[in-house]
Amino acid sequence: VIASQADDPKKPAAVPPDDSYAKSIDRWRAERLEEINGEDGWTTLVGLFWLKEGQNKFGSDQSNDIVLPAGPAPKFAGSFHLDNGVVKLEAKPDSQITRDGQTVTSMSLASDADGAKPTILKMQSLKLLIIKRGDKLGLRVKDKNHPARSNFQGIHYFPLGQNFRINARFEPYSPPKVIPIVNVLGMVDNMTSPGALMFEIDGKTYRLDPVLEKGSKQLFIIFADETNGKETYGAGRYLYADPPGPDGRVIVDFNKAHNPSCAFTK
Repeated sequence: VIASQADDPKKPAAVPPDDSYAKSIDRWRAERLEEINGEDGWTTLVGLFWLKEGQNKFGSDQSNDIVLPAGPAPKFAGSFHLDNGVVKLEAKPDSQITRDGQTVTSMSLASDADGAKPTILKMQSLKLLIIKRGDKLGLRVKDKNHPARSNFQGIHYFPLGQNFRINARFEPYSPPKVIPIVNVLGMVDNMTSPGALMFEIDGKTYRLDPVLEKGSKQLFIIFADETNGKETYGAGRYLYADPPGPDGRVIVDFNKAHNPSCAFTK
């Protein structure tokens, strides 16, 4: 998963891109900015609360199990009941919680387990949904009016270089390799690597093991380099690539390398 360290610390110079390619990267960067700082972006995240079995009271008062921002949330809004893997909302009538524009006070909530679409609840500027990580269920809370969003300074990029769009050779594993990936929560997920990506930059050979995310055919690349912890996120960066074509080649575009979401929110 981690790229080989280069013997020469010098960074390869970026080759100026052609206009059409530069425009495609501009579009990708605009989509990336929306993903980070849009109305549903990562800068809106204000809380992640792991649910305990039984009652989980929520509201803006500090005595609640789940403390939400005052203003959008009343002091006591209701509770989330966790019963053997099932989460049910029990809200006070005046809490103004809606789903698809309709006020709700009692309902079972779907999580994002196995890539499913979670139930989305809204409370004024807040968005609430249930996520599942390992065997844990939690409430993720976003606020489109969060100061972190309005104060966001944008994303800085390295110079765009056509030579960082690599035509890599794909070497399949038979059987596929299983790689344990530890997430920011300390949970381990055994992910499958279908093969290795081999390529050269400035005469140096590199090998990366991409993995497959659940329900996706795209190659998910987690890589580290000498910028980690200085110019980029300390744990490394992410990159996606389409699966290999009939010729066994894969385009790996390092101009689309990006920091994970945890680089933007605690």
